[in-house]
Amino acid sequence: MSDAGFTHIDPLGRARMVDVTPKEASHRRAIARARVFMSADTASAVARGAVAKGDVLAVARVAGIQAAKRTPELIPLCHPLLVGAVLVNFRIEDTYIEIEAEVETVDRTGVEMEALTACTVAALTVYDMCKSRDKEMVIGEVALWEKSGGRSGHYRRPGDEGVGYDN
Repeated sequence: MSDAGFTHIDPLGRARMVDVTPKEASHRRAIARARVFMSADTASAVARGAVAKGDVLAVARVAGIQAAKRTPELIPLCHPLLVGAVLVNFRIEDTYIEIEAEVETVDRTGVEMEALTACTVAALTVYDMCKSRDKEMVIGEVALWEKSGGRSGHYRRPGDEGVGYDN
């Protein structure tokens, strides 16, 4: 099976962690995004800081940062990395909050999973802090938007218009 391109499966079809020890450490960066869809009233309350549980975005930012650092504990075949930087930012729209997580390291493997985990946990935290106000929220559109470094080089998701994040 591993001959077919599945790097996390050994020749007998068993799960394995890829050996990255022969690789040289290099600068790696990844950006992921997600959206939490919600009512306009809930999005407005988050923007005004009027959610009963507290500052939704501040708590979600810290949760995302913590999640990036703990990714190998959650995703079984991820390598433990020295995460050098994590940025979690938000863009509030009328009916959703978009979350962007950027993770950087200098290591032997990429940080895509760390960025996706940071983004997703930040989205779950927004959901948790707003759930008493809005039971119809939906988390979606979680995706890798950009990555750089490593053997596969640079990737940018088509349609990435480079929207700025201010929060």
